[in-house]
Amino acid sequence: MSLVIDGERTSGQDVRTQNVVACLAIANVVKSSLGPVGLDKMLVDDIGDITVTNDGATILKQLEVPHPAARVLVDTSDLQDKEVGDGTTSVVILAAELLQRANKLVRHKIHATNIMAGYRLALKEAVRYIKSNLLIPGDGMARDFLINAAKTSMSSKIIGSNADFFARMVVDAVSSVRTENSEGKARYPIKAISILKAHGRRSTESVLVDGYALNCTRASQAMPDSIPNAKIALIDFNLQRHRLQ
Repeated sequence: MSLVIDGERTSGQDVRTQNVVACLAIANVVKSSLGPVGLDKMLVDDIGDITVTNDGATILKQLEVPHPAARVLVDTSDLQDKEVGDGTTSVVILAAELLQRANKLVRHKIHATNIMAGYRLALKEAVRYIKSNLLIPGDGMARDFLINAAKTSMSSKIIGSNADFFARMVVDAVSSVRTENSEGKARYPIKAISILKAHGRRSTESVLVDGYALNCTRASQAMPDSIPNAKIALIDFNLQRHRLQ
């Protein structure tokens, strides 16, 4: 028994060129949104919801990208947003440019393995140069410099209009979780900072809680809103009743 599927098979340089063109198309979508003066884009989905943003990760999430190679760039931007929170547009543009340059080298009869080895070597050298010449410890920086760095990261976000308010809050939050290891080096565990979202008020009414906050509500409206000098009991078992089996 034989199964015949109509279609054509492509391989080699034609496939590489198609993949690079698809990645460049994704990069061109977000290229005009790069930087503090990047242009906003209006996105309309199937049901008519409108999204106006210049954040690269948000733009790419709204796109339907069926091409597998271009989908890799979309996933890269999403991973950058989850791990770092910034640089979602830059990582897509940089990756697309590296693919375009690599495709030109392949056309000059340079094997793809050698190109990848060169990129890995360039990565190590770039990281080494940044650490030795461009890296500035946060402990030695003035507070104003830290606030300006935070403002730059917020310029492309929805809270960019209130960057001065949130930049100071971010610097205070990160400074509050500062610890030192056994070698005396400062550490800033970002995971120790939690963001609790509440609906119904303006973003500028956000507050920084110097302590531990729980996202819960009162069980009854008759309960007090605040209790001064309260005693807190910490238990390690569940207080909810369990149904007998």
